Amino acid sequence: MRAAIFNFGRRIADTLSLRVLIFLALGFGAVAVPAYFAFNWVINSTVIQLGTLFAEKQVLYDRHRGLGALVREVSLAETLAGSQAIRDWALDEDNPVLARRGIAELEHFRQNFADHSYFFTIDASGNYYFNDAANAYAGDQLRYAVDPQNPRDAWYFATKALGEGCHLNVDNDANLRVTKVWMNCVIREGQRVLGVLGTGIDLTDFIQEVVNVPQRGVLSMFVDRRGQVQAHRDENLVSLASLSAEMSDKRSVYSLVDGPEDKAVLQRLFESVTGEAALAQSAFVTIDGKQTLVGVGYLDKLGWYNVTLMDLDAIIDRRLFLPIGLLLVAVMALVTGLAMFVFKRAVLDRVKALEGVVRSARGGDYGPALSMGTGAQDEIGRLAASFTEMAAAVDDNTRLLEARVRERTRELEQLAFRDGQTGILNRRGFQAAHADASRSGAYGLLLVDIDRFKATNDTYGHAAGDAVVCEVARRIAGALGPKDSCARWGGDEFIVLLPECDPERLRSMAHAVMLAIDENPVRVEEARDIAVSVSAGACLAEAGDGLEIATDMADTALYMAKARGRNMVVVFDAELMQPPHSARG
Repeated sequence: MRAAIFNFGRRIADTLSLRVLIFLALGFGAVAVPAYFAFNWVINSTVIQLGTLFAEKQVLYDRHRGLGALVREVSLAETLAGSQAIRDWALDEDNPVLARRGIAELEHFRQNFADHSYFFTIDASGNYYFNDAANAYAGDQLRYAVDPQNPRDAWYFATKALGEGCHLNVDNDANLRVTKVWMNCVIREGQRVLGVLGTGIDLTDFIQEVVNVPQRGVLSMFVDRRGQVQAHRDENLVSLASLSAEMSDKRSVYSLVDGPEDKAVLQRLFESVTGEAALAQSAFVTIDGKQTLVGVGYLDKLGWYNVTLMDLDAIIDRRLFLPIGLLLVAVMALVTGLAMFVFKRAVLDRVKALEGVVRSARGGDYGPALSMGTGAQDEIGRLAASFTEMAAAVDDNTRLLEARVRERTRELEQLAFRDGQTGILNRRGFQAAHADASRSGAYGLLLVDIDRFKATNDTYGHAAGDAVVCEVARRIAGALGPKDSCARWGGDEFIVLLPECDPERLRSMAHAVMLAIDENPVRVEEARDIAVSVSAGACLAEAGDGLEIATDMADTALYMAKARGRNMVVVFDAELMQPPHSARG
């Protein structure tokens, strides 16, 4: 067993393709674990987003689809309660004229009510007037007088204690499976109650459509402003009591949730939709130990809330996402296979072919390759050994050595003939250039000295002085022609060689150099500009004149330029013949 494991490990160590395959497998494995959790997170987020959207849409749909008739009935009842004929009759019930007008107004509205019925109780007498859809009580609308001692009449006295306006009461007969909503409108004259009138509407079909239609994972209900269930699939949760019953006798929507935190969530949702911040709101609460999405909408005309409870796991089957997960796994496997195929074709096969070519070219000598046995002898290792053989060949070493010698020679020439700071010729380089030019004929020579350079150093510092020297060197070199040469002759002194020169070219080149330097100030660090001027001495030397003779003449002219005020060019002539003076600064 150990031998097999050792051989397998040795094979892995010696085979790049196996190592790459294992690396890809481990890499995809490392990616798959966080990808799995990320995939579940995406699924959960998607389910929550879809569920929330569905809940709010369901609430809005229930809000508008079946309550149009009920809202219409409330509006008609409110209009009837505000009728002046009804108010006049309630104030003087025994007046026959007012009574006829009042009855006529009630009958007129009865034709428009959906239930074709009405009731009206005049508070002063307690008389209860009623007529139904069959008009069975025509001419005999006075049915009885309400009695505060009669429990059946308790609804009236509870209603008149409420504020002015229409109030709804649900009468749900569980045995007959009939749900009727009564609109009780209180008529007041100031603080005085004149009576209560209204009508009813059968909401059985609507309730059946909204709350009783079975939808997987969806439960709808209607609750009033106090959270009491008014319509629910389970009639045992619906309050069958009238407005006179104690609140403790009613079942509340808050009783469905598990804890006070969930109750607070429901209250916040009710407040949000009641305040018209949104038509519908949704949130998660815990019901029977399970997270449930609740959507809430407010029916402002009725004072009801339509509440939808949704079990997202039942609505959205998470197995629907399984094909996507399987597709991702298949894609990962396919990518692994393609990566190995491309790697084999683009790397391994080419490496093997190149290895054979190199070994054949070397005539089958494996000695250099065996000398690299300390490294991993995989495909890349063998390729490195083969290239080491070729790199060790004499011709490659020779070419490499020659290249290095040429490069080193150029570096030495740079050091021998170039100024290290400015990059132009130094004295040695200029002497070599002068030797060639003096044999070709007459030549011109310029000695250029920076004016008051010591003051520049003292004022701006030596770093600024070095920058001025470099910039002046660059400008002098830029003003010269392709055959001309310039060199650094001293610290702040430069020399220019003009081969095959005549007096006219000598003057023009001298002024060109002066113009290039004087044209713009020199910019140094910290964005400071330094005005720089130079003085120049020029001379025209004959063929064969030595460098010392020429420099003496140019130095004499430079001295005169300094003596005459600097920032000028003086060309040497016979009148200037005198011992040269050193004029610097």
